[in-house]
Order: sequence, then structure tokens, then C-alpha cells
Amino acid sequence: MSKRRVHVWISGRVQGVFFRSFTRDTANRLGVKGWVRNLPDNRVEAVFEGDSDRVDRMVAWCHEGSPYGRVEGVHAEEEAYTGEFKRFDIVF
Repeated sequence: MSKRRVHVWISGRVQGVFFRSFTRDTANRLGVKGWVRNLPDNRVEAVFEGDSDRVDRMVAWCHEGSPYGRVEGVHAEEEAYTGEFKRFDIVF
């Protein structure tokens, strides 16, 4: 199975709606590693690494997001896979 890394920025009502917690829980369920954090401009930023199909599912999930929020946009950029992460974390 091929490995991938995708860096995403999510906009909309994505802060204060448990978006980071839902992202972490979904990543853990899918076996995706990386991190997620809030940005000062009210977007959420995340990096996902893992099996290609699981990363695809994670990016697709970002379009839905937290049931308490509203996603208006997702910008995703492919990056070189590094394998640097041991787990998925919420970072500050």
C-alpha cells in the first residue's frame, strides 16, 4: 500500500465546534497519523500521513467535519511523505 502526506486548511465555522477532537478521533479510527490545530484566522490546519486510501478518506471527512460546525472550504496540498509521526495529535 502506498503512503501519502496531505496538508489541509479548512475554513468555515470550524473553531469552537470540536472540529479538532472529531478530526483526531476520525484519524485514530482510520489509522492516520499527523496533527491538527486552530489558526488565528479561524481556519483549521492539519497534516495527514498514512496509507493512500486512508488519507483520501480523511481529506473527504474534512469536507463534512464536526456535526456542530459548517465547512465552507477545504484546500489540500500533497507533500512528500516523511513517516515522522507516531500518532495523531492536537497541537497548539
